[in-house]
Amino acid sequence: MWLVRQHLSPAVTAVAVAGPVVLFVPIAVAGRRLLDAAPTPERTAKVTRVLHACLVLLAGVAVIAAIRTAGAWRGLVLPVPRAVAAPLVYATAAALALTVLNLALRGLGAPFAVVLSRRLATDWLYARTRNPMVLAMLACGFAIGLWLRSALFLVWLLALFTPALLIYLKVYEERELEIRFGEPYRRYRAATPFLWPSLRRRRQAASRGRRSAP
Repeated sequence: MWLVRQHLSPAVTAVAVAGPVVLFVPIAVAGRRLLDAAPTPERTAKVTRVLHACLVLLAGVAVIAAIRTAGAWRGLVLPVPRAVAAPLVYATAAALALTVLNLALRGLGAPFAVVLSRRLATDWLYARTRNPMVLAMLACGFAIGLWLRSALFLVWLLALFTPALLIYLKVYEERELEIRFGEPYRRYRAATPFLWPSLRRRRQAASRGRRSAP
């Protein structure tokens, strides 16, 4: 809310849009080193809560700044009617809400370490991809970019935000889940796509996941 009320110079705006996202990578690397130094579930939970708080703050600053300035980025204006883009925003937001519900019911957790999952979620949406929440969030961001009709917002989302977030997932989150859930997670990771959904349900992975509660 503080950022929304500010009138930032173009230079400060550019830093707010790009700088926080760039920091995803060193934060992931630092967190990974902390995990590997003492790979216990208790330490992992503490480190994850701190890292997620940092990422929420950084991502919030970057996303708000990007949306605020999307209209001022007079690059290519996308010829997409808002009447077409708005249903996409609603649909992808609903999909994102479903992934949060999926994690709450099957993983007994909430995103961003509000409540760390106590069980490995491997069915429903998580049977198709290991990161349905991230996929839905990126799809929602893309739909918002269409609604804003901002080509430069989509460039920011696809060229900067998405790669930084995926690097974080690969470098830190996969290791964090491996420490907390062990062999069941390694089997699930081997059988389920990282991001893009599988066209067929992985029944074997789902059956393994049902036996994975610690």
